[in-house]
Amino acid sequence: MSKKLLLLQLFAVFCLCIMPLHSVCAQEKSGGLSKGQVLYAPAYSHIYSINGDRLFQLTVTLSIRNIDMKHGITIVAVDYYDSQGKLLKHYIQQEVELDPLKSLRFVVPQLDKTGGSGASFIVKWQADRFVNSPIVESIMIGTQSQQGVSFVSRAKEIY
Repeated sequence: MSKKLLLLQLFAVFCLCIMPLHSVCAQEKSGGLSKGQVLYAPAYSHIYSINGDRLFQLTVTLSIRNIDMKHGITIVAVDYYDSQGKLLKHYIQQEVELDPLKSLRFVVPQLDKTGGSGASFIVKWQADRFVNSPIVESIMIGTQSQQGVSFVSRAKEIY
């Protein structure tokens, strides 16, 4: 096995094992009931491989899951920003009702390079009463030749 392939595989294992565990632990500490939040979700439209001079393009899927079993929530905004903080796209033009246990997804295609490696989503949601906060994650996946990479980033509440 080549040294480059081994390094890429080690990076993929790191992303799959270490990063999600850290974000899950942070989310559990701030969990609880809420009437609304503004959430920041990292979205990597590409990552760097080899010595940082080769791009590995990724498809990004933003997943919003209403985990409250009794009450709906309202998605107020889903906005996509590039690495410089510039707004690229409003993914919804009007509020979207998300019934109990329902989920939504938004996809940034693999060949869309506009976001860059530091892209992000801002998700705003609200509810009429205190509910379980939704799970908001960005899932990145990509393949090149015979190599595949996938990892997840969980959103963090911002104020």
